[in-house]
Amino acid sequence: MNVRPSKAPAPPEQSADPNQRFGKPEGGWREELYEVIFESHTRKGQIFDLVLIGAIVLSVVTVVLTSIESVAKSYGHWLFISEWIFTFLFTVEYIGRLLCVRRPDRYARSFFGIIDLMSVVPSYVSLFIPGSHVLLDVRILRLLRIFRILKLTQYIQEYGMLGNALLASRRKILIFLSVVFMIVFLLGTVMYVVEGPQHGFTSIPTAVYWAIATVTTVGFGDLVPKTDIGRAIASFMMLLGWGILAVPTGIISSEITHQRGMRALTGRVCTRCHAPGHEAGARFCKACGEALPQEMH
Repeated sequence: MNVRPSKAPAPPEQSADPNQRFGKPEGGWREELYEVIFESHTRKGQIFDLVLIGAIVLSVVTVVLTSIESVAKSYGHWLFISEWIFTFLFTVEYIGRLLCVRRPDRYARSFFGIIDLMSVVPSYVSLFIPGSHVLLDVRILRLLRIFRILKLTQYIQEYGMLGNALLASRRKILIFLSVVFMIVFLLGTVMYVVEGPQHGFTSIPTAVYWAIATVTTVGFGDLVPKTDIGRAIASFMMLLGWGILAVPTGIISSEITHQRGMRALTGRVCTRCHAPGHEAGARFCKACGEALPQEMH
């Protein structure tokens, strides 16, 4: 009786390492550059990440200091030079990322690829738009440099966990928000009928705005119920707001706990065959024998 050989498990469509989808080069300077830029488990990769994180933070601090008039008058020249140094560094980094992957178009269209581009483009746009003294509104493009701080999210694992939790619980949150909207719309309409224009509730949208501010416990105080019935409704909405604010927190916390449990079950993943479930102290893949990347402490 012929025994049919079992097939090896096919690798998943998307690797556990999100950067693998851009295509790692095989050999040459591009592979070495890829390991430095994208693979943070190596010593050079860790140094690169730390330097880049420091540059991102300092560049954002430069943008913030530029917006302070007294600081800009005293140190405007040095802030200008610093800004262009950071712009040059991030431009080189962006070009390096495009050069060291086999699918540069895929990286350019990715979330972090767009963030990388938006963090440097405004500085160059300010050079090529003539008459900037007339088009003062163009200066707002310089505020897009603040997108550099979003680059930090790719270096902190908890950001990814939070993003995955929000994505996984999006339907629950959407249903919850729709219920909240119906509540504030109905109660806002009731307050419009109870209070009326003479007490500031001039329209249903205005009353709904008041209901949202009340349920979220913000309470600007620009609209205040005058009648006893209106105050009773307002009191009920304030108490309701406490419970409403706790619901999305519970949904997201539950999803994060679930993801932590799944990650503990999955364990380390082989970069070659993508086999999961390796113990923390394992040095080689139990499926293909490939050396596992060692965690740096």
